[in-house]
Amino acid sequence: MDDLYRELILEHYKHPRHRGRLDHPDISAEEHNPLCGDRVRIDLRIENGVITDARFDGRGCAISQASASMLTDELIGMPVEQAKQFSKEDLLALIGIPLNHNPVRIKCALLPLKTLKAGLYGVGHAPDDDEL
Repeated sequence: MDDLYRELILEHYKHPRHRGRLDHPDISAEEHNPLCGDRVRIDLRIENGVITDARFDGRGCAISQASASMLTDELIGMPVEQAKQFSKEDLLALIGIPLNHNPVRIKCALLPLKTLKAGLYGVGHAPDDDEL
């Protein structure tokens, strides 16, 4: 089963969904992981309280970039209030592999979620990993 999830991560890394930037996004945030150098930016377009478009940009390892691709895929069509409640557990379940044995890999996987929350709650209010 782990091989299937690894293939999914590699698929999203090699062929990311929603990579790029939005012109004039309603929300935009960028975060980085100083330990490994991964960087993720997320742009959102919101209409009537619903995320109608999402893009990500950045650079980093396969896990951070695949996580961003999967997260933006999930966000489109989601109400903003529901996106604010999207949890660390939700994202780790979406990625589908157990990352709990390696804290560095968890930081990589959670970077897109941290970026999303910084955008939704205001830059400068990015939560710690424990608060995701």
